[in-house]
Amino acid sequence: MAPNVEMEQNTSLSARGPAGLRAVSRPGANGHGPVYILIEPNWRFIAPIMLALAVLVGIANRAVPTVPAVAMLAGAMLIAWSTPFLNKIEQRRISSLVEREALHAFGVGGPMLLFGLGIATWTARDPGLEWSEAIPAPILVSALATIILNRRIPGITGAVVAMWLGVALIDGNTVSLLLLAGGACLGLFAAVRQIRTDRAAAEVEQERLRNQQRAEELLSDFEESGQGWFFETDRRGMLAYVSPTVGAILGCPVQGLIGKPMAVLFANDPGSQEGERTLAFHLNARSAFTELALRAATDAEERWWSISGRPLYDEFRNFVGFRGSGHDLTEKRRSQQHASRLAHFDSLTGLANRLQMAQTLERILAAPNPQHRTCAVFLLDLDRFKQVNDTLGHPVGDALLKQVAERLERTVGTVGRVGRLGGDEFEVILPGRHDREALATLADRIIKSLSLAYQLEGHRVVIGASVGIALAPEDGVNSEELIRNADLALYAAKDGGRGIHHFYAADLHSEAEERRQLEADLRDAISNGGLELHYQPIVHTSTERVTGFEALLRWKHPRLGWLSPARFINVAEDAGLIVQIGEWALRTACHDLSNWPTSVRVAVNVSPLQFISPSLPGVITNVLAQTQIDPKRLELEITEGVFLNDDASVEAMFASLKRVGVRLALDDFGTGYASLGYLQRAPFDKIKIDQSFVRGASQQGSRNAAIIASIVSMAEALGMETTAEGVETMDELDLVRSLGCSHVQGYIYNKPLTREQATALLSEGPMAIADGPKASRAVRQAMLRNVQLIHGGQTYNAKIRNLSATGAMIKGLWNVPRGTIFEICLTEDFTVTGTTRWCQDDKIGVEFVSALPVDNAGRVKMLSAATGPTLSEKRAVNE
Repeated sequence: MAPNVEMEQNTSLSARGPAGLRAVSRPGANGHGPVYILIEPNWRFIAPIMLALAVLVGIANRAVPTVPAVAMLAGAMLIAWSTPFLNKIEQRRISSLVEREALHAFGVGGPMLLFGLGIATWTARDPGLEWSEAIPAPILVSALATIILNRRIPGITGAVVAMWLGVALIDGNTVSLLLLAGGACLGLFAAVRQIRTDRAAAEVEQERLRNQQRAEELLSDFEESGQGWFFETDRRGMLAYVSPTVGAILGCPVQGLIGKPMAVLFANDPGSQEGERTLAFHLNARSAFTELALRAATDAEERWWSISGRPLYDEFRNFVGFRGSGHDLTEKRRSQQHASRLAHFDSLTGLANRLQMAQTLERILAAPNPQHRTCAVFLLDLDRFKQVNDTLGHPVGDALLKQVAERLERTVGTVGRVGRLGGDEFEVILPGRHDREALATLADRIIKSLSLAYQLEGHRVVIGASVGIALAPEDGVNSEELIRNADLALYAAKDGGRGIHHFYAADLHSEAEERRQLEADLRDAISNGGLELHYQPIVHTSTERVTGFEALLRWKHPRLGWLSPARFINVAEDAGLIVQIGEWALRTACHDLSNWPTSVRVAVNVSPLQFISPSLPGVITNVLAQTQIDPKRLELEITEGVFLNDDASVEAMFASLKRVGVRLALDDFGTGYASLGYLQRAPFDKIKIDQSFVRGASQQGSRNAAIIASIVSMAEALGMETTAEGVETMDELDLVRSLGCSHVQGYIYNKPLTREQATALLSEGPMAIADGPKASRAVRQAMLRNVQLIHGGQTYNAKIRNLSATGAMIKGLWNVPRGTIFEICLTEDFTVTGTTRWCQDDKIGVEFVSALPVDNAGRVKMLSAATGPTLSEKRAVNE
């Protein structure tokens, strides 16, 4: 740009030429900026001055100059008048320093020397002209030359010395020459000092111009890049200047903005009203402002600016306006909004995140009106989600979470807020007071909705959900307490069999502590060999020969005694210990099997989490190699839970296991989720009929016998064996044998045996002897249910420990005589009459006068809708 060229030329000429060169404002040869001139352009006017003074001298003294004098005077005038021509020669043809100095001496010193010579010659040759009459001419020319050559010390010195050198050469003596030489030395000294001063001043000025030019370029680039803009107002607040980029953004010419209030640049926006009020305040108060966020007055898109400004004052401290800058804030504002959304919403599902849900709950619990501090909190945990993630991959898991979020929002609707806490944990907050029955209904709807099948990238996926519920203020008055109690309720729901809801109760704290201690004890048992396998015989129904055993996990707790798997398997699954326990069971069972006859098989349960492990076939192959047993002697019992996800990985695992050579049995058939289509594709060798179909099958009116017959017929058609589980009575044994079951397992032949007992049984011979009651009694349901007993007008509170269609065991009454008749209130709407048959301590056994109606599983119908025994009921049973 022009200022840069000017500075470069200034620096270059100052370095290679005499000081005091003048810059004139006209384009140079390159067309850029001012050019520095060797000889002062006004120097040519010394020629008419010389002419006028020479004429005055001649007229005043009536003298005519001689021809040599005229020639010298004419030469001086001619050279001086040709100054523009000499400057052009210097600019176009001369580049060396010597040539420039010679040309400068010729153009400045030459005319002065010739004029001095001319006047001196005229005076010396004309007797009528005295020096006193002619000397004013060179004096005046020297003075005027000094004026014309302002601050050009070298030029002034050269001009004056040349003038008087010409005079001295004609009419001088040695003294005058010496004085002239001395004056020349003084002039040279002054010229050197002036050169240094001028050079220093020139460098300072060059640096100032360079900085100014750099600042101008930076500001220009800043404006052109669109990153920022500048404005200036007058004292009335009207725009005096605004960058062109502002006009381009607003879609109007800049000139159309000049003279208008600064407020025309900004649009009214509810979110920026505070900024607009602040701007108006600063403009009226004439105070500086910084980083005010305002929305631009553009309709094309939403654009935000950040502006800063300061007031301007003149030298008399009079306010003259504002000057400031602005820059685009749109992307930063969008980033802030995005960051704010990430901070308050889940990036995957779009639901409120943990922070947002916590803030929502805090606002409800901190409401000014105590009546508004009521709410219900649901904590949800997805069942079997980890299995989907591990088998189908995280992308499918993410897609599943999105669909879960959509179903949750549809089910909850506008009555509450749904959030995702992380992983597969969700939360629902329902403001206000709600009836427990309505909350239970909503929880069941949520569970039902989330348990429906999902279609994800060609896979059919089925999961479940458990819900824990806590209420404010009953279950907590602050968010920490409420969430903790809802979490305890969630754990209770999961312990109760999953796929159910559970309200918080005070005793859950002790149960949670028991669960934590049980998990710690289980880890110790795994490390210290505290787990055992017991073996229940599996008998062929026709030959009554023991063909194998089912390996059943047992744990003798150091404090609680023997625990069944139902007590600790859920704990092992939640703690991530189930795969480790499963591998231990496989190795132990195969090791024991290696010591038994080759005609005996062993069946080992494989959990769904262990089944989806890619390492399972390798583990089994390694165990078989170590124990040297035939793969066909190992039977893996797999529940229908593995079919929840209809994907290729399940079929691939079945194929891998069959390549190993082991047998596969479908355990608990009919109680899970499998469809008959799976039996066509899955290579099962056996179907195990769940004991829920066997119990009560021999009773009159039960449909279980027909179901068993159908299962046996289907298995025979598919070339599979069948095993009836849980056979305990002779009539049940006769029934399953008559229906065609190939194998029987249950207490009718033997309870689960230790390894030593199983070995002893086999050593006595392969035959098994049925031993049990002739007929089964009514199915009993374990529970811990509050009831009221009425006798003789008195009401007694008690608890039912177990219940069947024909009677119940009740705890809470002492010394009750046999034959005492009670009216027993089982529910608010149902009362049954019972007769006391026995009494022991605080327990009594009652027989109902009329049998209660039962469902197909033999459970009392009025209670069959229950989701199962509560955690307290299960604990009571274990005790």
